[in-house]
Amino acid sequence: MTLQEDYDTLLQKNKKAIIYQMIQAQLGWDFETYMPSKGGQQRSMQFATLAADIHKLMTDPTIGELLNSIKNDTNYYSLTEAQKRNLFLIEKEYNKQTKIPADLVKEIAKHQVVAIETWKKAKAEKNYELFKPELKKALDLQKQRAHYLDPNKHPYDVLLDIYEPNMTSAMITDLFNELKEGLVPLIKKIRSAPNQPDTSFLSRNCPTPIQEKLAIDLSNVVHYDLDRGRIDTTEHPFTTGYYQDVRITTHYYENEFDNALFSTMHEAGHAIYEQNLDEEFMYQPLGQASSLGIHESQSRFFENIIGRSPEFWEYYLPRFKELTGDIFEDIDNEKFLHAINHVKPSKIRVTADEVTYSLHVIIRFEIERDLSEGKVTVDELPLIWNQKYKEYLGVDIEDDSEGVMQDTHWAAGLFGYFPTYALGNIYNAHQFHVIRKELPNYDELVRTGNLKPILEWLTKKVHKPASLYDPADLMQQITNEPINTKYFIEYCIKKYSQLYGF
Repeated sequence: MTLQEDYDTLLQKNKKAIIYQMIQAQLGWDFETYMPSKGGQQRSMQFATLAADIHKLMTDPTIGELLNSIKNDTNYYSLTEAQKRNLFLIEKEYNKQTKIPADLVKEIAKHQVVAIETWKKAKAEKNYELFKPELKKALDLQKQRAHYLDPNKHPYDVLLDIYEPNMTSAMITDLFNELKEGLVPLIKKIRSAPNQPDTSFLSRNCPTPIQEKLAIDLSNVVHYDLDRGRIDTTEHPFTTGYYQDVRITTHYYENEFDNALFSTMHEAGHAIYEQNLDEEFMYQPLGQASSLGIHESQSRFFENIIGRSPEFWEYYLPRFKELTGDIFEDIDNEKFLHAINHVKPSKIRVTADEVTYSLHVIIRFEIERDLSEGKVTVDELPLIWNQKYKEYLGVDIEDDSEGVMQDTHWAAGLFGYFPTYALGNIYNAHQFHVIRKELPNYDELVRTGNLKPILEWLTKKVHKPASLYDPADLMQQITNEPINTKYFIEYCIKKYSQLYGF
């Protein structure tokens, strides 16, 4: 075959694997939303079978043969940058998949469902001992996976690369230490400032049907296309999908309306990224997000940088009041803005404010890193967790449901995932620094609800490049600087010193 024929055949094989992964994602969405409560065991077998089939597709020896044929072709250098990147990503994934035994792939997929179901029960019963055996097994399976992928590399670095390519534990440790140095003193200043917000109105009863209307309206305002998506409810909000079918979930609490409001903005940011990937790259390795950290930069851009800004609420508060009737008619813009930006060290990551959120992530990163190095054990986790929350955030954890079991990630075997959340804060502040230079009327655009030019900037700079670059290289392309924490810390200091008057 010619070089182009080899390349096209390779992409067709990869396309089939991507379609199987899409089916897997849809089953995962159903598992979290509408699956009957007793369907777990059956779903576990479905996941395991699909995972095995995907692994078989991605380890087909023909892929290795095609890669060798293409790379050794005398016309190889005539390929475009995008074609070469596709080949690099296919080869990277092929090398990964061929190193992992099919039995381990199947066991990981099967155990994921069992562990998540056990976690749900253990969390409800506040019983860590019930969850502990499954957590130990999840960690062991991921260590096995890391060893097969690269026995000569630190296992945690191997796992990190799955979610944040070419990012290492040492790099993240340096960045997160800088974050701690900048954020801890700022939090102390905020907590001691005399201008504290009145947040009492946030607990007013706001019926679920009203919140559902708000979620749809906000989605329209930020240009999340509901003709290619939908909004459902789950215990833990998430986004899943690909190009033309990207779904989000949220959770409605009638006495915490802001929870659903901002989780909707957050998940819509994720969905917008997926919906605006370059369709030229659909069903190709290139046609996926650069990393989970870049993904998180988009969700938190819409949730916080836009969604908690004074300019946005100057535009949206009248619309918000119209949708909520007389519930918040007495709340002015200043009071509303200060309350939704209330900084208060808390126990729960998903409801943490913009400033303290990164500390929640840093705690998880440090625990994961130390677990992978054998410095701490699963038996010690509740004690270590509680100590770090006391040291970093000054809060006391009362039970393991609000402590070490509050997140589903470890039950799902997602070790190495957590750091991407705080990296998203670092990335989006850096993007924000550049966008304000390149769109001098940025504030006015948000103030008038005209988010289209901002979305177009993000689509051009962040979304459409997709996986053409690793995250650090993509950020270099956007900002002309290496990754640093400077802009996020400066953003927080400027915003919250104005709000709290110091």
